[in-house]
Formats: sequence, structure tokens, C-alpha cells
Amino acid sequence: MFNMMNKRKKMTATLFPKVLRYLSIAGENIRLARKRRHWTTENLAERAGISRGTLVSIEKGSSSVSIGHYAAVLFALGLSEDLTRLAGDDPEGRKLQDLDTLAGTKKDRR
Repeated sequence: MFNMMNKRKKMTATLFPKVLRYLSIAGENIRLARKRRHWTTENLAERAGISRGTLVSIEKGSSSVSIGHYAAVLFALGLSEDLTRLAGDDPEGRKLQDLDTLAGTKKDRR
């Protein structure tokens, strides 16, 4: 029988090992920032408005935690400006932009 119910399937991203390693490093950096402040996981979780379990997952670099939760933790640590650095330096995009600019210049010379 065909089921007409709208069921949402949880979609997960396939992440390359390098991305998982970067998440692990970010989690470790967050853990170190917490420890430098002499805060417990309970203290930081409360300040960030998340559960202790979610914070533990963040500190492990879990890819299943929303970026909003990572942002809340960074804000609680006083490190929310770090978010503005995400994708700020885009060497590959700049190379492509330069190639497009050069290609456009050649067309203009005709």
C-alpha cells in the first residue's frame, strides 16, 4: 500500500576526512577557550543556552550539531567575531574572479 504521509528523512552531509579533522580542531579550540576561563562544561552550556551534552558534542567536533549552537558557544566565550572570519579569505574565488576579469578585458579589446 502506498503511504501518503509526509515523512521527513534526516539528511546528513557526507564530509571528507579533512573537514572532520577541522571540526575536531575547532572543538578542541573551544574546549581550550573554556578551560582558560576556568569554566566547567555546565557553566558554558548554561551561558550558551544549550545542554551540556550538546556542548560536549561541540568540543568533540561533532558534525551533527547545528552551526547555531557553535555560534552560541562562541558568543558565550566572547569569541563570536571568529564567525566573521568564516570564508573571509577566498583565494580560489579570487583566482576565478581574476580569470573572468582578464577574459572580459580581452573581449573589450576587440
